[in-house]
Amino acid sequence: MIPLLRASHFQPTLAVTAITTALAVAVGRGLGSIWVALAVFAGQLSVGWSNDYLDRGRDATAGRTDKPIVSGRISARAVGVGAVAAVVVCVPLSFASGWRAALVHLVAVASAWVYNARLKMLALSVLAYMASFALLPAFVTLGLASHRWPPAWAMVAAALLGAGAHFINTLADIDADAATGVRGLPQRLGPERSLLMGTGLMAAATAVVVFAPAGGPDVLVSVLAVGALIAVVGVVVVARAGHDRAAWSLTLCTAGLAVAVFLANGSALT
Repeated sequence: MIPLLRASHFQPTLAVTAITTALAVAVGRGLGSIWVALAVFAGQLSVGWSNDYLDRGRDATAGRTDKPIVSGRISARAVGVGAVAAVVVCVPLSFASGWRAALVHLVAVASAWVYNARLKMLALSVLAYMASFALLPAFVTLGLASHRWPPAWAMVAAALLGAGAHFINTLADIDADAATGVRGLPQRLGPERSLLMGTGLMAAATAVVVFAPAGGPDVLVSVLAVGALIAVVGVVVVARAGHDRAAWSLTLCTAGLAVAVFLANGSALT
């Protein structure tokens, strides 16, 4: 079970699920937030498992013994079956929020699968992250009784966070990716410029969620924003020190703090 969870990229899977569920609670989805959590969790599991399944050859070439398939702790077939099963389960769980929300969420999951299968090789790789993350607030609000889209600034902020996460997430793997022919935008830019792009995008996302909602930031929002910016600086510091995995963990913290600003703004999404 543990190797299967590791193959799912469990840390980001939990982070994305927790963040989206928190947004659902904040906008008043009530018990419907449970369906949001289950749908996002299933979708993220499918994305993580499909990633490790499709990358198993490249991971073996790069000597990625931290990957459960490469190390032999789990079979490729088990991970592939898990990916398919998770995406199948994701469909009815998404439709529990209504057909509008379901279609949006399934497009977000499909975008991530397209990234795993092909887009990660191209200079347009960041677009998959932007699309998938931008649609998560829409999945939350379209499941309300009013079926309304979130404000444009919320989707922009989510897209910026997703783009920033893409650049930071690849830092630890840039050398291995180059050796196996993965040529997404971060790999083309290199580690230094990817670090600057990633942290800059996360800082921009924080600025959007602080200043875009009507009324301007209050004390709590300002404190959370400062915390998010400190986390961004932390990403730079630990990444430059060579701790790319820690930089990714701080990236998830930054995303969580940005969502906390959403929560502090109360009904900003509605």
